Amino acid sequence: MRKRILIIWALCLGTLGLYSPALRAQNSEIGACVGTTFYLGELNPSKLFAQPHLAGGIVYRYNLSPRWAIKADFLFGTVSGSDMQTNGGYQRNLSFYSPITEFSAVAELNFLKLYNTVGDNHFTPYIFAGLALFSFDPMAAYKDGTVYELQSLGTEGQGLEGMPKKYSLTHFAIPFGIGLRVNIGKYVCLGAEWGFRYTFTDYLDDVGGRYYDNDLLREQRGDIIADMADRTPELIDNQGNPLPQHQAGEQRGNSTTHDIYSFAGATLTVKFGNTDRTCDLKKPRKRR
Repeated sequence: MRKRILIIWALCLGTLGLYSPALRAQNSEIGACVGTTFYLGELNPSKLFAQPHLAGGIVYRYNLSPRWAIKADFLFGTVSGSDMQTNGGYQRNLSFYSPITEFSAVAELNFLKLYNTVGDNHFTPYIFAGLALFSFDPMAAYKDGTVYELQSLGTEGQGLEGMPKKYSLTHFAIPFGIGLRVNIGKYVCLGAEWGFRYTFTDYLDDVGGRYYDNDLLREQRGDIIADMADRTPELIDNQGNPLPQHQAGEQRGNSTTHDIYSFAGATLTVKFGNTDRTCDLKKPRKRR
């Protein structure tokens, strides 16, 4: 899936470069970003920057005017969550981690007009919003340390008779957030950005519905899948006894909400072929 998204990203840029007169004007920037990712969902309802992971990617920006720009990102990262670490020890005992591969296209609106020339404004805060396509693959370690891909297990009975099919590992998201850009001379731009991705799935963490009958799950799919679906018996009470498993139909996740992941980090881009007043498609006026 990562290769497919990378190919789409490259084709989009190539097509724009070949056929867009605006891009041939070379008001373009390309560079890299590095930062951190975290997730909000059933296994971390509200804690910002909980269980952060290193992330990075490639950035392309085209400056339409001193106020507007469009940007394409190709981002790699990881997100994770755990009832025991970020959810107050909630008695599901569920956890996950997942790689994230994202291609996004967003529009940026600068609060201040941004230029490269001496004497003109060279920094601005901005806001952005757009559309992203991302892939994920939630995983968790079994009691013996073996790591399993949770979507393939069908931990909520997905794929069994009368149950929904297994959820897709590719979805759309809406990225939005804030940032700050600073032009260093004519050809270098430094930036800082914090954005959220509102996804159209509740299974980024493999938790979204109700508990399936654990005995039937064990009968039809085996012990490992049944144990991974309900991990409460791994916990013990004050007397040292395992906690009871959940009953079929009990709430396992919140199916009325969608999961969110976030990226915060720094960018460094290099401009190429810019005129004296980068970000302005109109011919610069002479100073009086």
